[in-house]
Amino acid sequence: MEAKTNTMIQRVLLFLLVAIVSTYSLAQQQKGKTFCAYLYNNEYEVYMRINLYEQDIIVEGHDLYGTLPGYLAKKHNSYCWLITSSEIKNERKAELQIINDTGSEDLTATLTCLNDSTYLLKQGEGSSIKIPWNGKWRKLPKTLELKKR
Repeated sequence: MEAKTNTMIQRVLLFLLVAIVSTYSLAQQQKGKTFCAYLYNNEYEVYMRINLYEQDIIVEGHDLYGTLPGYLAKKHNSYCWLITSSEIKNERKAELQIINDTGSEDLTATLTCLNDSTYLLKQGEGSSIKIPWNGKWRKLPKTLELKKR
C-alpha cells in the first residue's frame, strides 16, 4: 500500500513540475511577442500589421514585395506604407524603415510599446506619412497612437 502511495505522489509531483515548466515557457514566448501585432488608430482609420520577429507579413494586393516585417494601411483603401526593414532595439522599442507602395517616398520611424495595448509610431527623418482622405492627401501626425487588437 505504501509503495502505491509513493508512486502516486511521484506522478503528481512530476505532473506539477511539467505544468510549471510549460507555463514558464509559454510566458516567455508571449513576453517576446511585443512586435507581432495588429495595431489600429480609429481617428485616422489606419492600421498596422507587424511581425518584426519572423518578418513574414504579405501585403494583400502587393505580393510583388514578398514577405516584409509589416505595413501601415488605411481602412477601405489599397494604398499603404511598407516596412522594408526593422531593428528591435529593446523589449519596448523598434526602429523601422518605411516606404510608400510606389517607392517614391521613404522615412525612418520608431515604434514604441507603452503598455500591453498602446503603441506610439513616431516619424523621424524623411518623408511624412500621407494617406488618402476624402479624395485628398492627409498627413498623419508625427506621433501617432495605436491600440493593439
